[in-house]
Amino acid sequence: MSELLQLDSIACIRGDRLLFEGLSLALARGDALWLRGPNGAGKSSLIRLAAGLLRPAAGTVTRRERIALIDEAAALDPELPLRRALDFWARVDTVDGHAVDRAVADMALAPLSDVPVSMLSTGQRKRAAMARVIASGAPIWLLDEPANGMDDAAQARLVGAIARHRANGGAVLLASHFALGVPDLAELDMGALA
Repeated sequence: MSELLQLDSIACIRGDRLLFEGLSLALARGDALWLRGPNGAGKSSLIRLAAGLLRPAAGTVTRRERIALIDEAAALDPELPLRRALDFWARVDTVDGHAVDRAVADMALAPLSDVPVSMLSTGQRKRAAMARVIASGAPIWLLDEPANGMDDAAQARLVGAIARHRANGGAVLLASHFALGVPDLAELDMGALA
């Protein structure tokens, strides 16, 4: 099978509320799927199910490759300078410093390398989180509102990074209130599932 990520007949319950059921999707190399819909429709929950951070109430999730995740937490040590925080994750992901160098360049973060993560703006933290995802080398990207707080230039860098990832055989599951201008983006309206 060529699918990197497959969800079969997934149901998700949060609290006492059924968010969705019977949801199936698959992402193969080069695919990108945009999860759209109103707040509370289950976009973030679906990302967390795909990441293995939530258990489905029904159905199965199959990941055939490593994943990298962006969600509301940047997952970078706020006390460390940005470069050291990214280097920590490079060691966890067993990638070399050159991968971090390329990711820092992709997201235009070199001038901020010595700045503590806690001192970064919201948009800078999102760019840093994206650099962590890029450097990871993971074939499956799970991106939950990755552009929040980003200016137009940073969003363009994000879209470019997604395009390169897909061109290199990666897959992207993107939850966002807007499409970001990513070309050839399949859509799933989570609001229509309720």
